[in-house]
Amino acid sequence: MGGFGEVKVVCLVVVAAVTAESTISCGQVMRSVSPCLAYLRGSGPVAASCCDGVKNLNKAAATTPDRQAVCGCMKSLAPTVGAKADLINSLISKCGVALPYRYFSSMDCSK
Repeated sequence: MGGFGEVKVVCLVVVAAVTAESTISCGQVMRSVSPCLAYLRGSGPVAASCCDGVKNLNKAAATTPDRQAVCGCMKSLAPTVGAKADLINSLISKCGVALPYRYFSSMDCSK
């Protein structure tokens, strides 16, 4: 598994590719979901701090460009950190966040 330095590089690449109007960075996404990593890898429970981060990230992603940025970051970060798609989707409901889509690795974040 890659180190945090590789995650930073992936974040920079994704941020550069996402529309300039977005205010959410991959670093912010990573900080928000980092308490969730054990759960997303299938090796731990959903912590309260995890759900707090997911809810705060969802609130911060108020505009379409922000939601597209979060989508692009999650799409790039998930395989880098070993997150499983089914656990990403179950985390969203476990934390009580309603999203109009489900995560999958080939999703189109431009829509």
